[in-house]
Amino acid sequence: MTVDKLIAIYAEVLERPGIAADDDFFAAGGDSLLATRVLSAVYRAAGAELTFDDFLAAPTPAALSARLALGGRR
Repeated sequence: MTVDKLIAIYAEVLERPGIAADDDFFAAGGDSLLATRVLSAVYRAAGAELTFDDFLAAPTPAALSARLALGGRR
């Protein structure tokens, strides 16, 4: 999944435009409940199933994109 697609998902879930590739989801106002919405959106868009631990380890769009490119877990 591209970084741009993940940025769009983060912006939609956080209801906040202007998300950048290196913006930390939690620092941008996200919480664990909203993170599950990101994970669900990633699954719907890419068919990739990530865990909450995957998300905690890669909370930025750029890091999550890299993790997805590696097949999810590192």
